[in-house]
Amino acid sequence: MALPSQITVKELDPTFAEMAAVSFRLAGDGVELTPRERILLNLTADVCEQILGMPYELHVRAALDVGLDADDLRELLRFISYDSGYPAALAALERLAEVEREHGLPGPTGQSHQVNANGTGSPLPSAMRAEVRALDPGLADYMDLQSRIRAGMSRISVRERAFATMTVDVLYQTLQESFRAHVGRALGAGATPDEVRAAVRATAPFGMTRTWRALNVLDALLAEREEQERQAAGVA
Repeated sequence: MALPSQITVKELDPTFAEMAAVSFRLAGDGVELTPRERILLNLTADVCEQILGMPYELHVRAALDVGLDADDLRELLRFISYDSGYPAALAALERLAEVEREHGLPGPTGQSHQVNANGTGSPLPSAMRAEVRALDPGLADYMDLQSRIRAGMSRISVRERAFATMTVDVLYQTLQESFRAHVGRALGAGATPDEVRAAVRATAPFGMTRTWRALNVLDALLAEREEQERQAAGVA
């Protein structure tokens, strides 16, 4: 049995299929994001929204088409479970394994990263760690653990991880501390403001009003960052 395709969607409702196709095409249009980045963001949105039926299968198919494999997809799910929540990521992992079995797709090879669960410290910025520890030491310990057990991941790039966590922020509307941190991570990984904006805009097919709000917050963050850089340059 073949994976769902746009033909399958047209069989359900050709008008809906046309609407969805042009909407996703426009939201993902432009050169700011790679096809691989766009599909990773779509899969992240599926996890957040728990859209694990036909749309998820379509996105799995698209992921394979752009060169992602079963190990890559599992690393994405492991990574975003930090912000999407473990139950949501687990449901997507279970469904991914079902899709692979049902359609005879290549499964994981077992390639992964080392989980440093018993270590100490965290790769998170010290200022962020101190801020969270002042708020609640238990949460700080949890955040340290979450960042530490992901530190060895390498199949999904830092830029892709930043865009994925920004997608979680947009869909969960966590547009304060975490969104600021994730935008900063994307810019620190070399993304331009236009590329960061495109990553936010790519969430529009999953709920335009949330994207609208996120873009307003993003513009304020970028303006603040530009002013800080201007002042720093003036001082220098």
